[in-house]
Amino acid sequence: MPDGSPPQAILDLVDSMGELEQRAALQYRPVVDDIVRSNSRDPQHIEHTLGGLLDFCGYEPVVLLYRQLCRHYWQVDPAATAFYINAYRERWDSDEQGDMA
Repeated sequence: MPDGSPPQAILDLVDSMGELEQRAALQYRPVVDDIVRSNSRDPQHIEHTLGGLLDFCGYEPVVLLYRQLCRHYWQVDPAATAFYINAYRERWDSDEQGDMA
C-alpha cells in the first residue's frame, strides 16, 4: 500500500469484529441478568457463561458483564472465580489498562 492505509479487507474485518462484540454484549446481557437475579449457584452454567464472555472482553460492555458475573460467582465459589479473574488478566490486562477491580 503506497499510501500507508490498511487494505479494505482488514478494515472490513475490524468492522465485523465490532459488530460481533456488540452482538455478544446484547446476547449475554439477559443471561448474566438471569443468573444474578435468580441467584443461580449452578457452576456449569456460570462458568460456561464466563468462558464465553472472556472471548469478548476487549469490548467494555462485555467487561462489565464479566465483572458483574465474577462478583456474583465469588459468593458461590471464590477459588473458581479467582481462576476466571486470572484468565481475564492474562488475556486482556496490560500495563496501560489497569486491573479488573
